[in-house]
Amino acid sequence: MQYFAFNPANVLLQDAKTGSIPTEQGTLVMKEFMANSVVAQLAQYEPMTKPKKQFTYLAGGPGAYWVGEAERIQTSKAEWLTATMETKKLGVIIPASKEFLRYSVSDFFNQMKPAIAEAFYTKFDQAALFGVASPYASGTSIFERITAAGNTIARGSTDNLYTDLNGLLALVEDGDHDPNGYTTTRKFRQHLRGAVDAQKQPIFNETTAGAPAQVLGLPVGYVDGKAWDGTKADLLTGDWKYARYGILQGIEYAISEDATLTTVTADGAPVNLFERDMFALRATMEIGFMTLKEDAFAALTPKVGD
Repeated sequence: MQYFAFNPANVLLQDAKTGSIPTEQGTLVMKEFMANSVVAQLAQYEPMTKPKKQFTYLAGGPGAYWVGEAERIQTSKAEWLTATMETKKLGVIIPASKEFLRYSVSDFFNQMKPAIAEAFYTKFDQAALFGVASPYASGTSIFERITAAGNTIARGSTDNLYTDLNGLLALVEDGDHDPNGYTTTRKFRQHLRGAVDAQKQPIFNETTAGAPAQVLGLPVGYVDGKAWDGTKADLLTGDWKYARYGILQGIEYAISEDATLTTVTADGAPVNLFERDMFALRATMEIGFMTLKEDAFAALTPKVGD
């Protein structure tokens, strides 16, 4: 009896209705996810080989002391704390036309990888930034941490946006942290472009060659508009090494031709795939997220009256 290796380039999707996304296409999905998720851009990555990982991080560094000639040097030690991060399953369901069932598995996921990646990074950023529909422990999203620390400044509190942002960075620095990046929406970029310092010099620098734009010398990462809660914040900043995420590799999928999609509606009614001669792809991945300090982040909140 001969056994043949599964070749996603030769097998039609209708003949492979469950399984893992082929390695090449799965890698491309993850690359697109990590290139577009602002949390993945700014936070520190923790490699994950199992659903729960315990790691240590430096919470406070060792001190130095002045000493005289022949005096004994005092000993100090760094403060190391332990944290445990657990991955949670993130799933997306994407309806598609039946014609895609006649694509090879490879061709299908080449076509669908942008939609899968967008669904993943939008949902993940919503949870990590604002705690929206989050499976992670209550109070661990960036904005929830900011609220607990009281690290907010309302836009327009001072004379101009430059002084607002300077004060925002100071809130992070008050906790003895180094802010190293901002995140906001492209819609807010117009306000950053128009901001000037005391010498009337712009504080926003649009860079080239794929490098991120900078404000006051720090990079800016833009969030997909669907992942941003504009009622809570115009812009977030912080010392992003105190935000961690980790991914268990391997995206699994399953397709159905007869399911009823209750979260996708047409004319106010659930979509029945059989009636519409469609099918739906369900893709799942496992990803973890946590924040380590509440005073390491700050938010510029919407202008009063907006």
